[in-house]
Amino acid sequence: MRTVIAPVGLLVVLFVYLRETVGISSALRDGAKVWQGPLPCGGWDCQCALHQRSCCCVAQQLFDMEERVFGNILSQRETLSQLHRLIKETIGGRKVAFTVSTTASTDCFGPFTSDVTVPYGNVTLNYGNGYNPALGVFTAPRAGVYSFSFLAYSSAGAEAMRLYHRLALVQDGREVSAVWEDNREDLQDSGTHTLLLPLSRGSQVYIQLLSGRVLCDTAGHNKFSGYLLYPTEG
Repeated sequence: MRTVIAPVGLLVVLFVYLRETVGISSALRDGAKVWQGPLPCGGWDCQCALHQRSCCCVAQQLFDMEERVFGNILSQRETLSQLHRLIKETIGGRKVAFTVSTTASTDCFGPFTSDVTVPYGNVTLNYGNGYNPALGVFTAPRAGVYSFSFLAYSSAGAEAMRLYHRLALVQDGREVSAVWEDNREDLQDSGTHTLLLPLSRGSQVYIQLLSGRVLCDTAGHNKFSGYLLYPTEG
């Protein structure tokens, strides 16, 4: 867009410069010196034409045309500027993306008597402000197809302890995808899911820990991210 507006701006500056330095009087002066035919208007005074553009009907017509051309150039410049602003607003609305992770803690998260939304406290990216760190919920600012990924990690904490976690990606109260582990053999384990979801404006997506399960993450390995792939509304 800048490559379009810049030449127009340069043209305006050049036009003004030529208008001030050369002017239409120079063209009239040169034309008056070489003109051999009948004058286009009966009141043409060549001496007057050399000093005052408005004393001849042709000079006034040329002056009016000059003003119209200059006005059209300014109008086109304003139109291009408005188009540039609209493009920036449209592109800006498409920038929706977030990346968050859990805060490292010596305490495990859970277990709880009901399903609980995982609080991802570390926000490294939040274009469009769709993710709310206070609630742990992403709200779609516009309708479209979104890509989501989440990494579920947990450690047993000590030998003979049980890995027992289940994280689910939930859309508007409906479970869409889940990662879980239930064993006493491993000291730590992880799993990742990536999926595409069509969302309406205002749809909410979040990660839940299933009731009775526990998540132990001392290094903040659990992550949740998403971005708008393409919008489905204007």
